Amino acid sequence: MQNLSSSIEQYILRCLDRVDDNVVSLRRKELADMFECVPSQINYVLRSRFSPEHGYIIESRRGENGYIKIFRIACTDPEEKASHIDEIVGDSISLYDAHKLLKILGDRKFISYRERLLVEIALRHLDETLSGVRVPRREEIFAECLKRMLKGLVLDEAEEFDEGDED
Repeated sequence: MQNLSSSIEQYILRCLDRVDDNVVSLRRKELADMFECVPSQINYVLRSRFSPEHGYIIESRRGENGYIKIFRIACTDPEEKASHIDEIVGDSISLYDAHKLLKILGDRKFISYRERLLVEIALRHLDETLSGVRVPRREEIFAECLKRMLKGLVLDEAEEFDEGDED
């Protein structure tokens, strides 16, 4: 039997599968009533399973007329992928979170397994190089380097695609 969080996640995914534009609008209270849980359980599912690194953007408004809009990031074009990288990585990221993010991106076929390993090796080396740098600044540098590497990978994919079109 599924746990409550998985049931809520599956319901939201089914809602997203039924729409053409990869956007679904829901009400937090209605979801909580449907699953007989507190609204904070809905918040937990949204934060843990529908984050940008999982391929989703959440727009939310609280209050009586509040709503939750869940946007599925559907990136097939390399330029689209590159445009979402800043949002997915953020301004600061720990080495641990970078590894988690790379695994998720690999699982979602955003990057290949080989690309993931290369980026992880580069980040480990960067971590060793920055051993004397304070944590907040180090995490900012990780984020900037990770964004540059990921953008380089997806934009390189665009160039390969363009080169193949010339034949």
